[in-house]
Amino acid sequence: MAWDLDSDRPIYAQLLERIQLQIVSGVYGPGDKLPSVRELAATASVNPNTMQKAFAELERSGLIITRRTSGRFVTEDIQMITRIRTDLAREEVNAFILKMKGLGFGSQDIIRLLEAASSENEKGDE
Repeated sequence: MAWDLDSDRPIYAQLLERIQLQIVSGVYGPGDKLPSVRELAATASVNPNTMQKAFAELERSGLIITRRTSGRFVTEDIQMITRIRTDLAREEVNAFILKMKGLGFGSQDIIRLLEAASSENEKGDE
């Protein structure tokens, strides 16, 4: 099934973000072998050159490594993965806070909304 990609942003950047998210969320764990460029390009329904560009950026960041004859693997550096995961979460939280402040909510209102939503989610998990 093709990945849902937005035409307003560079495709390679969206692919990079998607793979990065799959790594930090545990879909691909530390040391896991990644599918080939061609496999992932086919899955995402994109040109392999575009997927290659995303892989090159991920490799430059150190999140994935290439072993010449074996393919590409997720880094085994758990601290790096945790740091990227935390950075992504912080970006999401900051975007949420800005949006809520744009709606006129103050900090305490936002905290109350989050606590209420968290309580509702916990009840749904039971």
